Formats: sequence, structure tokens, C-alpha cells
Amino acid sequence: MSTLTLRPAEDCRYDAVSLGEIMLRLDPGEGRIRTARTFTAWEGGGEYNVVRGLSRVFGLRSAALTALVDDEVGHLVEGLTLAGGVDTSFIHWVPSDGIGRRSRNGLNFTERGYGVRAAKGVSDRGNTAVSQLKASDLDLDELFGRRGVRWLHTGGIFAALSEQSAETAAAVLTAAKKHGTIVSYDLNYRPSLWSSIGGQDRARSVNRELATYVDVMIGNEEDFTASLGFEIEGVDEHLTELPIEGFATMIEAAAAEYPNFQVIATTLRSVTSASRNDWSAIAWSHDSGLVQAADRKDLEILDRVGGGDSFASGLVYGLLTDEPLQTCVEYGAAHGALAMTTPGDTSMVTKAEVIKLAGGGSARVDR
Repeated sequence: MSTLTLRPAEDCRYDAVSLGEIMLRLDPGEGRIRTARTFTAWEGGGEYNVVRGLSRVFGLRSAALTALVDDEVGHLVEGLTLAGGVDTSFIHWVPSDGIGRRSRNGLNFTERGYGVRAAKGVSDRGNTAVSQLKASDLDLDELFGRRGVRWLHTGGIFAALSEQSAETAAAVLTAAKKHGTIVSYDLNYRPSLWSSIGGQDRARSVNRELATYVDVMIGNEEDFTASLGFEIEGVDEHLTELPIEGFATMIEAAAAEYPNFQVIATTLRSVTSASRNDWSAIAWSHDSGLVQAADRKDLEILDRVGGGDSFASGLVYGLLTDEPLQTCVEYGAAHGALAMTTPGDTSMVTKAEVIKLAGGGSARVDR
């Protein structure tokens, strides 16, 4: 597709870089947080999950812009990040004070839902190292200039971590655009993150400012309404029906207000239960207009956390490899669907599995 003008791969050290928090996810498996005696440790974070998928699943070169406390937990997260194939050279390390009074690493306790019991997340991320990260802590000229980055991904979760995070996001996006890096942004509205720093009004103010730097805007129906103020008509309160016409009108309005948006994409999820959802996605570009991915009815889900991030990862992979927009949104929807069949925030599938499902493949046994 010709919508995006990408820096040549041979001129860049990295295909994709994320800006955001990487937390330690503690997972009680089939149990519940309140009754757990053991937890499985994963790494995860809304922005990081995207470049981790681009690296581990799609074989691209990625790195993470983040901050961690220089202690045992911080280095556990570093090791998990390295295992995900993501370069940690640009982690800003903060000295430990021994108890986390000044700065700490984020924890995310997440239990999977099942049937009528919804998934539940309990974040423990106040005063984390990355929420205090400043642009001056990062060598942005080295990263975007001398080394080179084709794609930067960040989003509304990082922007909501603190007043400082919004300033840092704006500075990093400015540096990326200066050097010709494409910027994608996932709105990822989380009321709990914004509640103590101004609520939805502040979310809209910050996200509407950062949106002016964005080439590829991603979100679901709540994200576009809560974060940018675009209403989608015809969506019922239980999300059992998502009218395409309403999304098309919203996308037209967003494209008109933000002419810098070259691609707009949104997931379509109708909730039957925690373990069964209808799942699809749509995307728009100036060249292609509106396209929709395969509509997967009654999709069986093991762990829904990270499904949207894996959608973004597949979409970005398609855009980076200059596929038609229809193929890009199929990659995204297929990757998101597959990622929700395994535990943890991050994807465990292969590029071959994504391409097979995106092309209409079945779940018959591969021998």
C-alpha cells in the first residue's frame, strides 16, 4: 500500500520501537487472585506487547523505550523482555532506594475470566520508574537519528501514568516525526489510570494533543469516545451489537479533524461471555477506504488480555511490509484471535499460524 512513507529498512537499526511501561504480570492461572497461592510471572504492557509481537512472531527488529528500577524485579523484567526478542539498550535504569519509596517497578495481577465471570486486573503501578521518565533521560537523537527507527508505537496507557508521562510522550513523538519515523498510537482508555489526574476531561485533552503527531490511530469503540470525543451511534450498552455504519461515520469524522491520520483501525468485539466473543476489526486509509476483517462469531477465548495489542501488532506488520490494507487488517484480527487462545499478555503464536488463519485456515491438526 502507498499510504505511508516509511524510512528504508537498510537505513534503520530498528523496525519498531515502543514507548511505555513494561510490568511484571502475576497470573493465578485458572484460579483467582484473592485465593491464589502461586503465580506465574510474565512481562507485559500495552505498548510493549506490540513490538514484542513484531519481534517474536513476525521476526522484525524491535526495542523498548521504558524505565525500570535497578533491582532484582527490574532485572527479571529485563530478562523476560530480552527473551521476547526486544532490545533493552534504551531502558533508563533508576537507582533503587531499597523499599520503593522514590520509585518502583510496576506489577499487574491479572486473572482470566470464564463464562459469566469477567476477567479481572489489579494493577500496582503507582510511582513507577517509567511514570517519572523524562525525555532528557533518553538519547532520542541517537535512537531516531543515528541508529534510525522505521516505526514508533505508544498509546494512552503510557500517557495516563502521570502528568510527566504526557510531556514525555509529546517530546518523544516530536523527535520521531523530526526523523521521519511513522507513529502509531493505541488509545487504550483506562478510567482507573486517569481518575486521579483529571479523569476523562484530562484524558481527552492529552490524547487530542498527542493525536496531532499520529499517522496510524488505533482503538475500540470506547477508546474513540472517551479519549477523543467521537460518539458512535447505535452501540448498545452491553456491547452485544456493533454497527459498522456507526464506526464508518466516526472514522470519517476523525479523519476530517485529524488530516495527519493516514490509517485508522478499530477492533470490533461483541461480548457473549468472558470466554466467548464475536471478534472482527475494521481499518480505513485514504487510498483504500473502509475494509473489514473476517467476522469470527463465537470465538473461544482462554485469556483476552493482550488481544487488542496483538491486533495492533499484526496490523503494523502488514503496514511495515507494504501489504494492502485488507491484508493488514486480516493479519491484525487473526493475530489477536490467536493470542487470546494462550495465557499471558504476549503472543505465543507463529507468523505462519497468523498468515494461515488470516487466509481462511482452519484449526485442523497440523502433522
